[in-house]
Amino acid sequence: MKKIGFLSFGHWSDLPGYKVRTASDTLLQSIELAIAAEQLNLDGAYFRVHHFAAQLASPFPLLSAIGARTNKIEIGTAVIDMRYENPLYMVEDAGAADLISGGRLQLGISRGSPEQVIDGWRYFGYEPDKGESDADMGRRKALEFLDKLQGIGFATPNPNPMFPNPPGKLRLEPHAEGLRERIWWGAASNATAVWAAEQGMNLQSSTLKFDESGKPFHIQQAEQIRLYKETWKKAGHQREPRVSVSRSIFALVTDEDRYIFGRERSRVDTFGMIEPGKQAVFGRSYAAEPDQLIKELAKDEAIQEADTVLLTIPNTLGVDYNVHVLSSILQHVAPGLGWR
Repeated sequence: MKKIGFLSFGHWSDLPGYKVRTASDTLLQSIELAIAAEQLNLDGAYFRVHHFAAQLASPFPLLSAIGARTNKIEIGTAVIDMRYENPLYMVEDAGAADLISGGRLQLGISRGSPEQVIDGWRYFGYEPDKGESDADMGRRKALEFLDKLQGIGFATPNPNPMFPNPPGKLRLEPHAEGLRERIWWGAASNATAVWAAEQGMNLQSSTLKFDESGKPFHIQQAEQIRLYKETWKKAGHQREPRVSVSRSIFALVTDEDRYIFGRERSRVDTFGMIEPGKQAVFGRSYAAEPDQLIKELAKDEAIQEADTVLLTIPNTLGVDYNVHVLSSILQHVAPGLGWR
């Protein structure tokens, strides 16, 4: 059995054929889709965060709204770029969203990827410390976020406060019990997957990773996941970790499906430079008749290693079509793979 969720980048653009023309469209349709996904018995609604782009950015208002309109579906991110975040303010926002949802938040965080602008985090008022890279800064902020999520008091109280204080040092409020164990790290390399395991975070691995061996994407990703699990065991954490992989999977069951995805060209892995000096391998898309999809997905080693599959969706095609995309996987593909 696997948990199955959707992952939306939340694009919008005023283009012919798009049913998501504005930021308002994206936000409201994201809520509608999460509600519909819960009714389909999908396990999760996840959203990507990109700054300076016509895509979803600040996640917590959206996650809170979804949490207030749903009852059981997991609500998460994949991923929040920690270079742009104030870790303490993020603890408060995340705590509030988690309490609104009744403890269903699953937050994927990361050091981030190449963005729309050069060093965009500088516009947010953040600079790496002396000797740090921006990636170092992202990981440092992640560790501070994890530390403050524990709910241990650290701030010296005012001796003359406006409101009475409890004894001892104060923590950030609202505190969401258990959220610390529902933080995931988006790892693009084997080394950062190992680091995530050492820190006690769940693992998210997307449709790309740094090319570290020249092997096919799913094999490199499976090796990354195995390293993560080995490190987790050595670290002696007291709970079982979770691992998600993202995939673009489309079951061709209607003429419209065949028209939109039947000519999909990215059915093989591709290699390219994601940033200077960093070659990445980009995983293939899957688009085929259900029987063929089942055969192809059964050979994906990384999917076999993961407990959660996040289906990347074409959100610009609107809620109704994406409900069809998701229900087609649940009905025609997941049972044949033992995911349901």
